[in-house]
Amino acid sequence: MMTKKTISASRASLILFLCQMITALEVPLDPILLKELSQPPTITQQSPKDYIVDPRENIVIQCEAKGKPPPSFSWTRNGTHFDIDKDARVTVKPNSGTLVINIMNGGKAEAYEGVYQCTARNERGAAISNNIVIRPSRSPLWTKEKVEPKYVREGDPLVLHCSPPVGLPPPIIFWMDNSFQRLPQNERVSQGLNGDLYFSNVKPEDTREDYICYARFNHTQTIQQKQPISVKVFSTKPLTERRPTLLTPVGSTSNKVELRGNVLLLECIAEGLPTPVIRWIKEGGELPINRTFFENFKKTLKIIEVSEADSGKYKCVARNLLGSTHHTITVTVKAAPYWITAPRNLVLSPGEDGTLICRANGNPKPNISWLTNGVPIAIAPEDPSRKVDGDTIIFSDVQERSSAVYQCNASNEYGYLLANAFVNVLAEPPRILTPANKLYQIIANNPALLDCAFFGSPVPEIEWFKGVKGSILHGDLYVFHDNGTLEIPVAQKDSTGTYTCVARNKLGKVQNEVHLEVKDPTMIIKQPEYKIIQKGGQVSFECTIKHDRTLMPTITWLKDNGELPVDERFIIHKDSLAIMNVTDKDDGTYTCVANTTLDSVSASAILTVVAATPTPAIIYDRPDPPFDLELTDQLERSIQLSWIPGYDNNSPITNFVIEYEDAMREPGVWHYQTEVHGTQTTVQLKLSPYVNYSFRVIAVNEIGRSQPSEASEQYLTKAAKPDENPSGVQGIGSEPDNLVIIWEPLKGFQSNGPGLQYKVSWRQKDVGDEWTSVIVANVSKYIVSGTPTFVPYEIKVQALNDLGYAPEPAEVIGHSGEDLPMVAPGNVQVHIVNSTLAKVHWDPVPLKTVRGHLQGYRIYYWKVQSLSKRRRRHVEKKILTFSGNKTHGMLPGLEPYSSYKLNVRVVNGKGEGPASPDKLFKTPEGVPSSPSFLKISNPTLDSLTLEWGPPTHPNGVLIAYTIKFQPINSTHELGPLIEIRIPANETSLILSNLNYSTRYKFYFYAQTSVGSGSQITEEAVTIMDEAGILPPALGAGKAMASRQVDIATQGWFIGLMCAVALLILILLIVCFIRRNKGGKYPVKEKEDAHADPEIQPMKEDDGTFGEYSDAEDHKPLKKGSRTPSDRTVKKEDSDDSLVDYGEGVNGQFNEDGSFIGQYSGKKEKEPAEGNESSEAPSPVNAMNSFV
Repeated sequence: MMTKKTISASRASLILFLCQMITALEVPLDPILLKELSQPPTITQQSPKDYIVDPRENIVIQCEAKGKPPPSFSWTRNGTHFDIDKDARVTVKPNSGTLVINIMNGGKAEAYEGVYQCTARNERGAAISNNIVIRPSRSPLWTKEKVEPKYVREGDPLVLHCSPPVGLPPPIIFWMDNSFQRLPQNERVSQGLNGDLYFSNVKPEDTREDYICYARFNHTQTIQQKQPISVKVFSTKPLTERRPTLLTPVGSTSNKVELRGNVLLLECIAEGLPTPVIRWIKEGGELPINRTFFENFKKTLKIIEVSEADSGKYKCVARNLLGSTHHTITVTVKAAPYWITAPRNLVLSPGEDGTLICRANGNPKPNISWLTNGVPIAIAPEDPSRKVDGDTIIFSDVQERSSAVYQCNASNEYGYLLANAFVNVLAEPPRILTPANKLYQIIANNPALLDCAFFGSPVPEIEWFKGVKGSILHGDLYVFHDNGTLEIPVAQKDSTGTYTCVARNKLGKVQNEVHLEVKDPTMIIKQPEYKIIQKGGQVSFECTIKHDRTLMPTITWLKDNGELPVDERFIIHKDSLAIMNVTDKDDGTYTCVANTTLDSVSASAILTVVAATPTPAIIYDRPDPPFDLELTDQLERSIQLSWIPGYDNNSPITNFVIEYEDAMREPGVWHYQTEVHGTQTTVQLKLSPYVNYSFRVIAVNEIGRSQPSEASEQYLTKAAKPDENPSGVQGIGSEPDNLVIIWEPLKGFQSNGPGLQYKVSWRQKDVGDEWTSVIVANVSKYIVSGTPTFVPYEIKVQALNDLGYAPEPAEVIGHSGEDLPMVAPGNVQVHIVNSTLAKVHWDPVPLKTVRGHLQGYRIYYWKVQSLSKRRRRHVEKKILTFSGNKTHGMLPGLEPYSSYKLNVRVVNGKGEGPASPDKLFKTPEGVPSSPSFLKISNPTLDSLTLEWGPPTHPNGVLIAYTIKFQPINSTHELGPLIEIRIPANETSLILSNLNYSTRYKFYFYAQTSVGSGSQITEEAVTIMDEAGILPPALGAGKAMASRQVDIATQGWFIGLMCAVALLILILLIVCFIRRNKGGKYPVKEKEDAHADPEIQPMKEDDGTFGEYSDAEDHKPLKKGSRTPSDRTVKKEDSDDSLVDYGEGVNGQFNEDGSFIGQYSGKKEKEPAEGNESSEAPSPVNAMNSFV
């Protein structure tokens, strides 16, 4: 019993201690203050706890921290020190703790798997990062399997299993056909969460051969595919309907555990005929509103941001016309640790007390453990000022040595939280952070808040004074906030004045003054009033305001709380809103809003529009001219003009146009001055000096303009000095020894008086010369001669007249004339990049020798001769210009194996400088172009003669030709490929020992030491032997040929059969005639009538039989034919798109099921050598658009 009482008393004194504890000092986020104060390290950025990296890229593990002094960094890997200096692949970013692991040059990401932790340390403590688990992403291949076709009876259920490879992270699954089109899904057919494709019942249209499951691995941007599954649906009539059963999940109950904050996904997929529908309920409760969603045609229940309250039993019910079934899923929501109160940084002064509190919750309840400077607190150096009590550390009478960083770790089986919080013990005199003499302005009868942001350790005491010698403020008129702010709840005009804030602690005292101005409120003294107006009439709303004279108000008008319509009928004056020609749409509430920088007031009125009363027919016309013009308030630069409007002739005057005449310069010529609204009859006009003004007014309505009024009396304004100087001042040289100064002269009234002239001044820049000036008139250009070449000048042009000078003009910088550059670029070097590209380097010329604005460098280059042809050619120089102060440039489009020369010149605004000495360089050999022709002639039973021409562009020394050929036999297959290498000096070849009556395809190309050039292809046929025996099938090749050699479709065979039929018909006719005559005919004539079917004329050009030509035999191989084994691809054979080859269903795949080639229809196959695959990489980019 005594023990229990002691514990209770201890707890009570702890609670009392915490209640009485001094509040920890907050450090303001003032950049200057933070820069000066010592501070333990704080982790500001780190990589995620579970960090999956791309194995193809460098691994970057982030660790950034701040502190004063700046912290140093160290790392552990799998709990032990990670010595970065011993691993050449690992570097640390400067002024950072971030690790960069270089695996792109032969490294393996798997070698760096593990658990990493960063420590940031300075003299005041050490902060640690989370445990960062590094795992490389994995996208394994599909396991090889034999997929059997699925035979399903119509109406039965079907599940197509995907079973994707286990990747990291798991792949995204989707089903598509062989044309990369999504397979349609609906209530009957849908994909489950496990990736399988479920059919509640199958239909005949489900028959297809290309059900393909794809797995996309986002981290590595790869897509794997399963072998296509063939489904064949057969019909049996009649169909038998059945009640629902569940395909997934199995059984009547199941369990599901989900973590707090995650997304809960529950799934039920049923089969049955007709197709069942799914409904979800929660037993003993309701599904949460705003967090519940149904997906996959209601087969999936999705609840976001789950909490412990979402635990319970969820039932899915599948129903159709024949009945129902259900499944109950018991959901348990667990929770990884989450913060209730995370520990916060403590800043204390010596001798103060404080606490660090670390409270977290979870399911199960997390365990709380403490570390100090990264070391478990139980084995850390002792500190008599601290005491650990579960989730709280209590500090009392701290000293500067008590500064440290504490870590709180809250963990359970589902995860952990780690938080760093430092205790920083500082002794600092008071500082006031609010700017001195800050001005506060408020409206009377509103609260005033005067800031006094401060810092000090111990926490300073704050006092406020008013006036220079005022006493301390206190009492009910003021509120003193803990952050130093002084609040005057109801400020009056007499609250205006200077207020002084004083901060003091035992280390010192500081003060600061701020100023308060209390303004009169803005008021609307004449508000808009309710109006009823007839349609077509005019209406005006008044809004007169009173405001503090030091504030500038703005008035805004609103209609129905929105902006006024953009319509010229709405006219806003200073104190009113006028609406002309009112329509039904103008009906509504109009609000006047008066705004100042400190307050805003508003007032509203309603406008009701009623139908206009009928009136007699009205005659509309242009208004009569205004009259009785009067000039008043005559000043040097302004005058007031007033007039009386003439009759508007039943069409309201919309505006008045004011025009003026200058009787001194242009008598009788009237110019536009301004225009005002039709309700105004007075205007203040701005005038220019030294003008003899007359004015007239023209009234305007919808019909047109009135005649001008009579002219007003004349008014001559006094002359004055010019108000402005010429614009567009420039200094440029037209010759190497001059400076041309140009400007835009003043126009018309800009002169302001008689005797307009220009004072042109110039002096050389940065040499201390005095200004040189001339005064000119009636020109806009002045040429200064005898200047040095291309030097900068300061220039100014000032206007003047008989009354004096314009204000001092701005100076501009110009340059005297340019001359051609003096020197050529030196040290020109040429570096050969490849056979068609060279890089040129040169030294820049000194800027003083450019003698002008440097525009760049220009390279002249030309081909001297081809090294293969050894003959000179017409020199055609090419030019490339490189802008700016470049020192190198690329020469593209060179011809291989050729000799070139070049030189470099510097360019300025005047032209080119001298050329550098010609530099000779040679391009290396390249691959040749295709042979100029390939001709196949003289076909015999077993031989063909090949003739060819050398490449037009050998691009080097030819070392050989290569001929490859293969037969195309009667079974539509390509036979074995034969390759022959031919010396480069040969131009013909006789191929012997060929099969008779056989078509061959030839591939021919030239070679240099660099490699093989482009190939050309031809086809030819050996002739048939006299016996007409077809050759045996050549079965060595497995690829289907693109040509057919069916004897029944050959021209010679059809011709032979026709000839035989014709001869037999003639013979029968002759026999019939002879029998009727009773005569006989000789046997020889009968024999002559039967021609030998094998002796048929042949075409000399191509060896085919005469008269018949199969168009198919003369077609080249289809676009898209595969290239021969040398991988040479003609341009026309490349760039096939998925659209071009989207016809078939049998795509090209590797054994593992991944894409390895473009999808194609039935294309002619090319020869292949050895076991090389003839298939190309997958179009992964095309797939990315589907998911």
